[in-house]
Amino acid sequence: MKSLTLLEIGQSVSFTEVANPLLEENSSIVKLSASALNHRDVWITKGMYPGIKTPIILGSDGAGTVEGKDVIINPGINWGENQAVQSDQFEVLGLPRNGTFAEEICIENKYIFPKPEHLSIHEAAALPLAGLTAYRVLFERCQVQPSDKVLITGAGGGVALMAIQFALALGCEVHVTSGSNKKIEKAIDLGAKKGYNYKEEEWYKRADGPFDVIIDSAGGDSFQYLVRLCAPGARIGFYGATLGKYTNLNPQILFWRQVSILGSTMGSDLDFKAMLEFVAHHKIRPIIDEVFPLEDGAKAFAKMEAGMQFGKIVLKH
Repeated sequence: MKSLTLLEIGQSVSFTEVANPLLEENSSIVKLSASALNHRDVWITKGMYPGIKTPIILGSDGAGTVEGKDVIINPGINWGENQAVQSDQFEVLGLPRNGTFAEEICIENKYIFPKPEHLSIHEAAALPLAGLTAYRVLFERCQVQPSDKVLITGAGGGVALMAIQFALALGCEVHVTSGSNKKIEKAIDLGAKKGYNYKEEEWYKRADGPFDVIIDSAGGDSFQYLVRLCAPGARIGFYGATLGKYTNLNPQILFWRQVSILGSTMGSDLDFKAMLEFVAHHKIRPIIDEVFPLEDGAKAFAKMEAGMQFGKIVLKH
């Protein structure tokens, strides 16, 4: 079968012929119709991820068919029984096991779910990792409520966009940040009330806070400004730290306003099921930036690395 395989760290993925997967116990062969990129895939090619082995078929997001029925795959493997935190055996599809950038994949049946009927196969492929991550950080970690005023950073990324759509569907007032005015305009078109360009000096002083919930994936020095925008009792949920360690935090604001800082990674099997139900109920459709043929995977990776996309980059198989 055809696949996008990482042959060596430091290189882009190669469109190669590999052996078809063998059927294992309590599993099914999913004939993949589409998959989607995540920043995780790019980081792996650069060696910026623990436990990398090559060759490896990358890809966490995927949708396809099993015995003619449309399905979607939960990419969070071996979460465990504790809903509060993942087990030591937890892994994300696409490393260390082969992922979804191929024509077929063998996956345990418990990770295979019916595709939400309102989604196209490309939209379904764009949903799993971003949808799961956004759902858990918003609903399980930050306990978001319809009355909350929410700030979501990095509008344009897959998880951030899903978080925006989920919060809007719940009835929240949503504000966003981005380094691109064009992306801010697109987020407002989706329903966000206001947006702020974090590349502008002292942008946080113009932000219409305070906010009850803040969702972030950047961290770094700019995190201190998010803390200043917190309402009393606010919850800050974060699922990444692309800008590195937090610096210059003011602890007085945190304890006096009783602010909670809540880390979040992916989600449990129950979170995935609940996310699919929420998406189906509200007829939410993931935002797709562009669809590439599987054989043009290297071009898709280059676009992801450039960071100019608004929404998910999808591969059609």
